[in-house]
Amino acid sequence: MSDTASNITRLRAELPPNVKLVAVSKTKPVRDILDAYNEGQKCFGENRVQELLSKKDLVPWDVEWHLIGHLQKNKVKYIVPFISMIQSVDSFRLLTSINNEASKINRVINCLVQIHIAEEETKFGFSMEELVDGLENQQYKDLSFIRICGVMGMATYTDDYTLVRKEFGHLRNCFELLKSRFFNTGTQFREISMGMSGDYKLAIEEGSTMVRIGSLLFSDRKK
Repeated sequence: MSDTASNITRLRAELPPNVKLVAVSKTKPVRDILDAYNEGQKCFGENRVQELLSKKDLVPWDVEWHLIGHLQKNKVKYIVPFISMIQSVDSFRLLTSINNEASKINRVINCLVQIHIAEEETKFGFSMEELVDGLENQQYKDLSFIRICGVMGMATYTDDYTLVRKEFGHLRNCFELLKSRFFNTGTQFREISMGMSGDYKLAIEEGSTMVRIGSLLFSDRKK
């Protein structure tokens, strides 16, 4: 068994059954993805559209791709035919672009709204104020080819786990507020994507339903 396969097996056994593992395969070769796939891992996350496009036709058809990095509007059209989820929707302009491209092929795209929870200003994401304002707008209500399934957030890159826990708790509170105010009917709005290799245990304690893990699964070898 390869290192990747054994890491997948160990981590999946550790995660609670309600938490989905998104294996972050950015910068990793296709052979690593195939090692993980052969161990039963079907969901993979990529940061860049170009890298994702270079890999998708080299792996089995039932791989579930998640776009987890910042997405430019002019690249939306390349991924809407096959993407399983866009986790990094950080503006209503982007959400509108996704809807417009999806409408051309009559496909509804699963999305998470990315909320800015970190102290670092360089990270992307909505503020809760602009997110609430947008969800109340009729323009959003007219978007029929997107499905908002929950929230995503990235905590501050720090060893201060008290701060990280606070930020994860804030994202969970945002999720609960949005669900009660805008998504209180049906079951589509149910995901909280937070937690990476260094802080996923904290994230799970704070209510994460998806963890995005790369370095704990894959070796450091490059393509």
